[in-house]
Amino acid sequence: QVQLVESGGGLVQPGGSLRLSCAASGIIFSLYAMGWYRQAPGKQRELVAAITSGGTTNYLDSVKGRFTISRDNAKNTVYLQMNRLKPEDPAVYYCSSRHVKNDYWGQGTQVTVAS
Repeated sequence: QVQLVESGGGLVQPGGSLRLSCAASGIIFSLYAMGWYRQAPGKQRELVAAITSGGTTNYLDSVKGRFTISRDNAKNTVYLQMNRLKPEDPAVYYCSSRHVKNDYWGQGTQVTVAS
């Protein structure tokens, strides 16, 4: 059974930082491209950051220079380091994994930015 379990969300002040983690099980993690998506109320889900099995990364323009995606294949975990959080960043953040036709999602973790 495939599981993606996110953690690390919470409440942070503007300008603060959070580190999200996504622990995967049931897949050969090193083969999978991993991504972080987010969905704010009333908005479509959007790709925030992604990392290929080879380590190539890409980012949503609005988070470039502030967020960093990384992976630890030994721990079957992908991370999203979020710095200088802004009022437009709050959302439920979802972890995803993709390889060929296999596509899996986590349950999401809430990120709130407020003073």
